Amino acid sequence: MRSKSSATGRKAITLGALGVLAFSLTLPATRVAVRDLDPWFVAFGRAAGAAVLASAYLYPNRAPRPARSQWWRLSIVALGVIVGFPLFTSLALTTQTAAHGAVVVTVLPAMTAIFAVLRAGERPPPLFWVAGLSGLLLVLTFLIATGTVHGGLNPADLFLLAAVVLCALGYAEGGALSRELGGARTICWALLLALPVTLPVTVVAAASHPPHTGAAGWSAFAYLTTVSMFLGFFAWYAGLALGGIARVGQLQLAQPILTLLWSAWLLAEPVTPATIATAVLVLACVVAIQRARTRRVLTDSRP
Repeated sequence: MRSKSSATGRKAITLGALGVLAFSLTLPATRVAVRDLDPWFVAFGRAAGAAVLASAYLYPNRAPRPARSQWWRLSIVALGVIVGFPLFTSLALTTQTAAHGAVVVTVLPAMTAIFAVLRAGERPPPLFWVAGLSGLLLVLTFLIATGTVHGGLNPADLFLLAAVVLCALGYAEGGALSRELGGARTICWALLLALPVTLPVTVVAAASHPPHTGAAGWSAFAYLTTVSMFLGFFAWYAGLALGGIARVGQLQLAQPILTLLWSAWLLAEPVTPATIATAVLVLACVVAIQRARTRRVLTDSRP
């Protein structure tokens, strides 16, 4: 019984890590895309394109339609990860760098854990919160020490904060719903549910500012559509459903470091020895978190 539980835990961590790896490139790719493309087109166009991929996945597999109560929860997923996060990050990254965006993304694991308590009935133990807070402080200290954070809040920071709150809500709700629908079907149905909003906005944005960019811009947009908005959620939601939203969600502590590494490669930002040292310490916090068991409380009052 224990070996089966351990195997499930390892599978959850592997799936979650694949999701984090996929999402770690989202901010740099968005930064590249919005250099030439309208941010509204980037945010909603990638969701509309992913909805086409969702249709190609659902209908050949004859996936059963969600129940009425599940549609409401899918709307929360759509608000968080299909509309809210893409829109606010696209608006923010028209003026801010991907590295700066990594600062605010640092609070995403903590927000996800809070929503896991509120929406999924999870109760992480004290060690979980101690290790999670330690990882958060390590990353913030690193980003402040390296000069990534400077000055006060500006409109871009407020956009990023809104993106993080909505994304955490979408992660928690989607992870909980994936226990019933599966990770792939959860994101696919959410994409189709949002299509009556994402498609018209995409058309209007394209008509107002005809999309024109080079190979790098279109490659970034394609990544956002196929990976950040679609395939990444297959692994991420499955991992959250298997291993617990709060617990697996803390793998995102490594995401800002990965984002900085991607930014160094794609956007020519320097990587220092401090980056590597911080990454090792953050991974130690992640290991501590994975050793802390999360108790899930079952309730009958979930909407």
